[in-house]
This record gives sequence, C-alpha cells and structure tokens, in this order.
Amino acid sequence: MIKVAICGGSGYTGAELLRILSGHPDVEITAVTSEKSAGKRVTDMFPHLHKYSYLIYEPLDKEKLLSKADLFFMALPHAASQEAVDYFFKKGKKIVDLSADYRLTDPAVYEEWYKTPHNYADTLKEAVYGLPELHREKIKKANLIANPGCYPTSAILGLYPAIKEGIIDIENIIIDSKSGTSGAGRKADVGFSYCEVNEGFKAYGIAVHRHTPEIEQELSGIAGKKIKINFTPHLVPMDRGIISTMYGKMLKKIDTADILDGYKKFYDAEPFVNVLDEGIFPNAKNVRGSNYCEIGLKVNKRTNTLIIVSAIDNLVKGASGQAVQNMNIIMGFKETTALGSQALFP
Repeated sequence: MIKVAICGGSGYTGAELLRILSGHPDVEITAVTSEKSAGKRVTDMFPHLHKYSYLIYEPLDKEKLLSKADLFFMALPHAASQEAVDYFFKKGKKIVDLSADYRLTDPAVYEEWYKTPHNYADTLKEAVYGLPELHREKIKKANLIANPGCYPTSAILGLYPAIKEGIIDIENIIIDSKSGTSGAGRKADVGFSYCEVNEGFKAYGIAVHRHTPEIEQELSGIAGKKIKINFTPHLVPMDRGIISTMYGKMLKKIDTADILDGYKKFYDAEPFVNVLDEGIFPNAKNVRGSNYCEIGLKVNKRTNTLIIVSAIDNLVKGASGQAVQNMNIIMGFKETTALGSQALFP
C-alpha cells in the first residue's frame, strides 16, 4: 500500500484521479490540495466522490505534505508545478506531473511556447515523457514522469506505427483534432459557458497551440529527425472526448488491410490501444470514461494519402487515467490496475 497526495485536486483531472484511484487496491489517498477550496471536503466539490467524504482540501504546503505521501500527482496549471515538482523530486519522492512543465526537454522551447522561463533545468533533465506505449522501459526506472497532454496522446498513438515503419512522408503531416470542453479545465470563463459552447463548433489556437512542440518532440524521436506539423484543434459541444484525424502522404504502395494488419501487430501487446477492423472508425462516445485509445484508418488511393483516426477520453487516457497507468508502472503494480473500466454507454 502506497500513500498518495493529489496536488490541485479540485479540477477535472483531480476529480478523475480520485474517481479512478477509488478502485485501486494498493493506494491510500492521504492528502489533496486546493488553494481556492482549502477547508472544504472533497464531497463539497464533487458529491459523487462519497468515498472521500473524510478528505479535506488543504493548501499546498510542501514541507507539511512531504511526510504524508510516497507519490505525488501534480494536477496544477502550467508554471505552477515547476517549483513543487523540483522540491518533492529532490526530497526523493516519486512524481507524476500532469502539467506541461516537464514535458518539453528543451527549456528554451518551453519558454517560447509557454511564455515563462523554466527555472529547474537540472530536474527537467530527469523527467521521462509518460507515454507508456513509447517509453515504458524508461518509465519503469524513473521517479519523475511528465504525463502527456491530451491532444498529443491521441495524435502520437495514431501516427506512431506509420512513422516508425516509414509508411508516410514526415514532411507534410496534418493533424486535425476535436475536443470536448472539459479540456479547458474547471474554471469560470465566458468562452466555455453553456450558451457560448452549445450548438457551436470552432477551431482555436491555429498554428500556435501549446501542444504543438510536444507532438513534434515525440514524433521527431520516433522518426530520428526533426518533424514539424500542421496542428489545428477544435472545440466541440460535448463534455469530454477527443477525435484526432491525421493525414500523411504515402511513401509505399500498401492497401488499407495491410496497414491495419501492421497496426494490430504493432499494438498487440498494448492493453489500452484498440485497432479497429477495416471500415470501422473511432467514436469518442465509445471510449468515454475509459483509458482506451481506439484507432481506425483508411488509404485514400485517389490522393495517395493515409488517413488515421484516433479517439480517447481527454480526462482519462488524455490525463488522469494515463497518470495512474504511469504510477502503476513506476511502482511495479500491474499496469492495468484500476483502469479496466469499459466506456460509459449511452
């Protein structure tokens, strides 16, 4: 049994961590923090989490928290995690950071895209990018995991085999993604109010979205050379879920069935990646509430283009579920523990 603290536990990812960990036999949650909700019970913020009626939000007092947990989930906004992660890491604690602060290996790239300096370059060097399908062996040995962003998870898993096997031209990759509104976090913002979002559908962050360098970093690692992408995210009027559609020019003459067969073999040992049969494509509804990623694809012979579609729940495989998956790996638990729930339906 390990003791776990959740720092930033009053947002959507914090609530999902609590929900998922409620079914984990090897975890005891000993602390949960929130600056705005300090003094309130977890059930005051999330009545459905009645198992945690005993837990009271407290301020993020690093010295006080240090003795309370063996592993820390950091569910804080970008820039807010830097100092706390550095502190707990140097005190010998294990950390899964759900912010963007330790995902980008180059601090100059982080500063360019997040408009704030990275002040802990030495600790940044110790972070492992927490996409198990790519970096499982490194994750096993790490004490600091940089949990991937939601859009990057959906895009990288979709493109990984195609790039690894040299099926597509890496110079002209297009990624078109649609996300539910929970991806923006739990905050009061007119732009995400019901009347603003309902019956709407819009692109945002065009050519400047902060997940772009994260996707490029990991795809470049797969390809062995620098990749730049065209990435456009969209906001759709649903609570959760991401659909990403990727386009790449074919470098080989391969039909859909053969590429699908390759994808299925590629991901055969992965517990949370489902490659769909030919003619079947992912639906965000079919992964809602689960830690699964679904992938479907089609070769457009008319344009010599491979079209790949992936679906994840942005709050689970795109955030808290993947964080628990990473925790399981670094703690030596069975990787699927507490993550076997199927999607919610309807």
